[in-house]
Amino acid sequence: MKHIPLLDLIIILLYLAAMVWIGFYFSKKNKSADQFTKASGRIPGWAIGLSIYATFLSSNTFLGVPGKAFGSNWNAFVFSISMPFAAIFAAKYFVPFYRSTGEVSAYTHFEKRFGPWARTYAVVCFVLTQFARMGSVFFGMALSLQALLGFSMASIMVVMGICIIIYTVMGGMEAVIWTEVVQGILKTLGALLILYLILREIPGGIEKVVAIGKAHHKFSLGDASFDLTKSGFWVILLYGFFINLNNFGMDQNYVQRYHTASNSREAKKSVWLCVAMYVPASLLFFIIGTALFAYYQQHPELTTEITRMVATERLGSGASPSAINTLAASLQPADYGDKVMPHFMVYKIPQVFLGLIIAAILSAGMSTISSGMNACATVFTKDIYKRYFDPAAEGKKELKILYWGTVIFGLIGLGTGLAMLGIKSVLDVWWELSGIFSGGMLGLFLLGLISKRTTGGQAAIAVIAGVLVILWFTFSSKIPPAYAYLKIGLHINMVIVVGTLTIFGVGWLLSLRKTKAVS
Repeated sequence: MKHIPLLDLIIILLYLAAMVWIGFYFSKKNKSADQFTKASGRIPGWAIGLSIYATFLSSNTFLGVPGKAFGSNWNAFVFSISMPFAAIFAAKYFVPFYRSTGEVSAYTHFEKRFGPWARTYAVVCFVLTQFARMGSVFFGMALSLQALLGFSMASIMVVMGICIIIYTVMGGMEAVIWTEVVQGILKTLGALLILYLILREIPGGIEKVVAIGKAHHKFSLGDASFDLTKSGFWVILLYGFFINLNNFGMDQNYVQRYHTASNSREAKKSVWLCVAMYVPASLLFFIIGTALFAYYQQHPELTTEITRMVATERLGSGASPSAINTLAASLQPADYGDKVMPHFMVYKIPQVFLGLIIAAILSAGMSTISSGMNACATVFTKDIYKRYFDPAAEGKKELKILYWGTVIFGLIGLGTGLAMLGIKSVLDVWWELSGIFSGGMLGLFLLGLISKRTTGGQAAIAVIAGVLVILWFTFSSKIPPAYAYLKIGLHINMVIVVGTLTIFGVGWLLSLRKTKAVS
């Protein structure tokens, strides 16, 4: 561990103070729930696009993507390749649909189409997904700062959580969006600076990185065969397409932003701006991961240092040196990929630059968490509290519920991050949990949008079937060998694909059956 220089610490503290000040500045404008949740619909499309981009570009990307590129190859980049295809559907169908409803919640229309149960189901799925997302982002931020500050990851999460809760509660959606505009720019500049500092340490620069990357097959996008049992090209493409459809069409974080635009054209522009920025930005992080691999290939003594650190964490500080050395020697790059960038930052990034880069990593996490907190508070207030407890809640009372909801969901997200201490890969955990917790609600949304004859009862049967399939899929690996024939052999990332198609397919078939019976 190397303690962070005072000047860099001052830069970080100034950044945190600036975020809190922004929240205080916009708090003066929050006189209604409409202002708190959608900034009264007056945000320009370019700012919304940068905001959505900043939400996508979380600390999972900052640490998880370089860690995946270091530990394996560029297979995970296929997720980004799928994004433009999902954006086509979002711009053509999702944005006009949500703008026409006029409802700030992404889930109000579920009740109109299928009944109250559908609305509640979608809200629960969304909130569970946000807990997983916020938790993984908290974990990623703490992982970066632990090596620099010397404090425990838990204490780092708590301090960051307090700062995020303060500026999100005070400023509302307008503060979230404008801070994310700043954070999106800061993240991108931070990533470029990291890449420059890595290449500066490698004799031969980018050419050497390419040569080492090719020798170790780092630029592969995965196995091109249509094998859905492993993380190849097609599994990640399908996962990315469905999860991005879910993001653009079902995620309150993004749907809520469509309503902050002045018109549909600006809202559509925000979707395409997000895609245009995120795809090359994510590529940048894969390049960073490969550059880190090349650097540590040239410095095996540093690799040994990292593997010993990881082995000590797994076995405990009381383990014998021989046991630590044995475990360290058996570790593969995929086992310590998330540790590499923090290690490089500790020892190779000069003063001032280090503070700026840490601020960029903090911004990557803070924007995602603040968006999740605001979105969770919004759907809880609109879809749960006002629907079941107090439909007449308006004005200051509704605003008070939004404030308390933001605090409570922020604390739950923080608790989820604390529960993730000790995970192996932050990106893998987030991808797996997001696929499971989404609960196939995209299938329910598409069923309501496409199949006009499906009734609420038929949709309920479809959802039950979908949830059972998702549970079977999730716990399939726990089935004893004696019942191996009951296992699902598909890769875990296929759970959102299978869950979505099950709900849509069952609901659609039931509606056809009823139509034939009537005729």
